[in-house]
Amino acid sequence: MGKKMIAIIGVIVVLIIALFFVVQYQNNQKTNGSDNPYGTSDLDQATIDQLDDPNYQNQILPDELESKLKNGEDVTVYFFSPTCSYCQNTTPYLVPLAEENGVDMKMLNLLEFPEEGAPYAIENTPTLIHFKDGKEEARIVGQQPEEEFQKIF
Repeated sequence: MGKKMIAIIGVIVVLIIALFFVVQYQNNQKTNGSDNPYGTSDLDQATIDQLDDPNYQNQILPDELESKLKNGEDVTVYFFSPTCSYCQNTTPYLVPLAEENGVDMKMLNLLEFPEEGAPYAIENTPTLIHFKDGKEEARIVGQQPEEEFQKIF
């Protein structure tokens, strides 16, 4: 009985180690692929899980957003976190709504750039801000019905 237990435990340990390496390999494939807009492989697992999600493909990096605003451009930005349950509920209807209205809604991931919420007074996610001529024109905070988001579009 003792040898069987040792063999079973050995097989379980080998399987766990193999599973670990498979997950690491899959994460490396995702973060090193062309679908990674962040330019780094040092990402939170929740962000990695969203890399191939069609609802999270229009990312903007903080420097790009800052440049657009300094140039006085109009931009609509959805500040979110992949770990925010309200964002997870809002994104599936907000992204198609923006597309239906012809709005190029950019997305800024505050899980990867937590300090980037401060310049825009982001206290909660999700937050949608429309900037006109580089200045904030409208803001919606939290999970809201589609009709509220429609007003900003």
